[in-house]
Amino acid sequence: MKQEIKKIAIVRLSALGDIVNSAVVLQFIKQFYPDVEIDWITEEVFAPILKNNPEINMVHTVNIKEIKKEKSFSKLKALISKLRSLPEYDLVIDMQGLIKSAVVARIVSKKTHGFNKYSTRESLASLFYKTTSDIPYEHNVVKRNCFVVADALDFSITDTMLLEKKAVFPITSDYTLMKDKKNIAFVIGASWPSKIYPKELVAKVCDSLQEQVYIIWGNEQEKSEAEWICEHTEHATLAPKMQLDELISFISNVDLLIGNDTGPTHIAWAQNIPSITLLGPTTKRMIYETPKNIGIKSSSEVDILKINKDDFSIKDIPYEDIVQTAKDLLCKS
Repeated sequence: MKQEIKKIAIVRLSALGDIVNSAVVLQFIKQFYPDVEIDWITEEVFAPILKNNPEINMVHTVNIKEIKKEKSFSKLKALISKLRSLPEYDLVIDMQGLIKSAVVARIVSKKTHGFNKYSTRESLASLFYKTTSDIPYEHNVVKRNCFVVADALDFSITDTMLLEKKAVFPITSDYTLMKDKKNIAFVIGASWPSKIYPKELVAKVCDSLQEQVYIIWGNEQEKSEAEWICEHTEHATLAPKMQLDELISFISNVDLLIGNDTGPTHIAWAQNIPSITLLGPTTKRMIYETPKNIGIKSSSEVDILKINKDDFSIKDIPYEDIVQTAKDLLCKS
């Protein structure tokens, strides 16, 4: 028998890709609890990706990174006061499983749920929850996210539900793309240098596909790399500078997205757009593969409990493999 649930909060503070892979649960919660109000607590920098979601009642923000950087006691005190002033929830679910997210959840409410001590890298986080879920840490991250929420709310999320999901984020902008060629987005950035596919090979992919490739960039360094790619192939165009909501809309309009293991690449899966994720120091555990969302992993061995940021094996992924996979996906679309 389901609990009486009228108002819940989800804690997922960061990072962009993790928030993208977590937000899919919203539609499933609403399937089983259509009248529930869902609030979300996140780092302020990531709030824009959640603000237009019709399934979220309110997005509450924190600035934990800023507080840690400045070592500001006054800002910490203000944050605690803010969290304590949030509405009363029937349940607060920590999807992140870190000590910082667990503390945030516990400040907000005593009615907390999260991963147990065997299911997360920071086992002490489990001490802050009233109830917990048991799912091995090495399991797929999307399935872990779904399981901890579904377990907390007493329902199940199946693979069929994930395969048949609706787009996670609303489309807020229109983009007119080319009609006589396939439109491909290529995400060239990532949080670590070792997660980035070399620009020289990106150019070769563009040359081989001979479609319209838009190079997605997020900062000035990435823009410089993107401009280099565009100068070295006639099949690439610099994508415009975009805010998060604009990026979602842009990606939702392309025929295929290729990219590193990073937030914008995961958006393609969230929006049901065909995609290829390139993985070097991380594994396919980080993505949810479907017939149209494929991961290509380098040959390196990965210890998920101790990621080696000096693993640059992504450069060894043959560009020909990417091209062939892209052609196969484009033929199906």
